[in-house]
Amino acid sequence: MAIPTARYSETATVRIDYEKCKTCGLCVKVCKGAPIYLENDKVRIDQTRYFGCIGCGHCVAVCPTGAIAVEGRDISQTSSIYLPAEESRAGYEELMALMLSRRSIREFEDREVEKEKIDRILAAASTAPMGIPPSDVEVLVINGKEKVREFSDDMLKLIKSQKWIFSKPVLLLMRPFMKKEEYEVIDKFVYPAIEIFEEYRKENTDYLLYGAPLAMYFHVSPYADPADPFITATYAMIAAEALNLGSCMIGTIGPMLKSGGKEVKEKYGINIRNQPGIVVIFGYPAVKYRRAIRRNLAKIHYY
Repeated sequence: MAIPTARYSETATVRIDYEKCKTCGLCVKVCKGAPIYLENDKVRIDQTRYFGCIGCGHCVAVCPTGAIAVEGRDISQTSSIYLPAEESRAGYEELMALMLSRRSIREFEDREVEKEKIDRILAAASTAPMGIPPSDVEVLVINGKEKVREFSDDMLKLIKSQKWIFSKPVLLLMRPFMKKEEYEVIDKFVYPAIEIFEEYRKENTDYLLYGAPLAMYFHVSPYADPADPFITATYAMIAAEALNLGSCMIGTIGPMLKSGGKEVKEKYGINIRNQPGIVVIFGYPAVKYRRAIRRNLAKIHYY
């Protein structure tokens, strides 16, 4: 029973080189789709067991002799690469320093982001985990200040067309059917934010995407875990920080695209059926931060 995604509806193929196989059982231990199992001291494959091969590649990654090959579901023999040496990996302190240094940047230099850095951000984003492999995350890359402004203006038009939904009369009408928190967010944040976007646009200022030179919209197919684009976007932001770029998540656009925007989606090649995701803007920071802000989680509770 193969788990379907937007790109694949069949299982991947698993092959074992029994001359190399030492029957250590590691592949069986890490295989959660369960097509690989041990029987009579031999590793066997049965794609009808549970979900079959989902193409996670764990069996290939753990095999000490390179006896396993997986083909299909966006994975092949060339997908397998050796892990970086331990001494080259960031330790906790290095990682913490990078994450503490990251700020949500909304002021950018009038400077484009090099294609090489865009490619490296996307390469880092592709390593993000997903609910079910292969990744169904799609990325719309809008490179160049003028193109980002065009996207921002198109989104502002869409937001304005939906403004009535968040107006006071409609909110009062819908109040009995809404949760208290949802009502307050729309009343105190969403509607006022739309008015601010419009006011700044009259002054030729982009208050939605802050005049950034690069934007990426991360979104996913209806098959995917809705968390996938946000995790991938986070990986992209961390990579950008390592490349001396600033970034900022923009949460306004995804919900607006969810409730409409067919023409905008078609213009920018966004699958109409896809789940909404998150926009991230990137660029060279125009300001230098000297201190980090210590944040606290809302609650930590041990059971």
